[in-house]
Amino acid sequence: MCVCIAASAIPARADTRADLASVGCAALVAAVDQVPGQGPMFLDSYPTAGQALAQAAFTYDNALALIALVSCNEVARARRIADAFVVAVAHDRSYGDHRIRNGYRAGAVLPDRPPDLAGWWDDTAARWYEDAYQAGTATGNVAWAALALLTQADAVEPEAASRYRAGAAALMGWAEARLDRRRPAGLEGGLFGFEPAPIAQHWKSTEHNIDAAAAAVWLAHEGTDPRWGPLGVLARDFVAAMWEPGAGRFLIGTGDDGQTFNREPSALDTQLWPLLAFPDAPQDWHRALDWVRGQHAVAGGYGFALHPDAVWTEGTAQMALTLGVLGDTGGAERLFPLLLAQRAPGGFLYASPQARMRTGLAIGPTSRTDDLYYFHLPHLGATAWAVLAANTWNPFRRHIH
Repeated sequence: MCVCIAASAIPARADTRADLASVGCAALVAAVDQVPGQGPMFLDSYPTAGQALAQAAFTYDNALALIALVSCNEVARARRIADAFVVAVAHDRSYGDHRIRNGYRAGAVLPDRPPDLAGWWDDTAARWYEDAYQAGTATGNVAWAALALLTQADAVEPEAASRYRAGAAALMGWAEARLDRRRPAGLEGGLFGFEPAPIAQHWKSTEHNIDAAAAAVWLAHEGTDPRWGPLGVLARDFVAAMWEPGAGRFLIGTGDDGQTFNREPSALDTQLWPLLAFPDAPQDWHRALDWVRGQHAVAGGYGFALHPDAVWTEGTAQMALTLGVLGDTGGAERLFPLLLAQRAPGGFLYASPQARMRTGLAIGPTSRTDDLYYFHLPHLGATAWAVLAANTWNPFRRHIH
């Protein structure tokens, strides 16, 4: 059953922020504790989903969950996900270049062997299937895993912190190899599909370069490797090149040739994340908030694509966090009731209150249509973003404990 409630229909309460933080933190803690022991583990991104999403632990969602757990002061539980990322960086079933897959199988991870990928058995074909996207490696997901490890490193004792910083540096080394210096210079999208020959994706994403710039700047603050400062500058310069002042918005990136600007779609996160990732963002970039209000608003919240057909819970939380970080606490507070209303019976928030939400984007290069959707399913990523918004915790920047 779809819970479709606009924020304006819910009475605002002074403690809505605290309620959202409490609900979200408790859901993340319960999800971690469902996996016995204290060892490495990944969380299920969509606990009630089937087939391709069954037991799928997406790297992006788990990175967000780790950061959200730290923001909840649950550092020991966050550490289990961090340890799983460290294992994944060091051990892969086919590669030895410190990449990380877009997704793994949820549950416990053994410390000395490659984490398994999720998949499903097809009785008709009598064979095991895996998902081509989950088997690939997107540059943005690599950067998010690095941000998560850096967050964990800053939250633990120095002896343990070195492992997590080393893992983050290894990941960003893989990302740096995706650098294309042709104008507009920036990091390419990554790889799609299965070994031994995944498809190289040569488009450049504004979102990916935001993620990479933030991780590179964070590593540069450690002062141990001269690579990261220039990489952070280059990735940020790509983001700056995607600013379209006439419209007051960011383009999502380039086409497959890595050079032609992609002016058609608009993605909500692409508009908001530069304001979170870059503390010295030009004031003109703040006009992206007006673009979001005019082009992405729907039913009291915000959707992924232009003129959206449904609320994107995750993106609405991103808007709340951005407003909170920028000092508009009233604007953030007005979105918390809508987020809290998305709570599913198991504690996670629904990815969307509507049955299906379009993004206007394709899952990968083999897609024949714009087939990337979000569904009315409890979602780890949406829950983590809501926690970050409630805690006003910026995942792109350092929070020293």
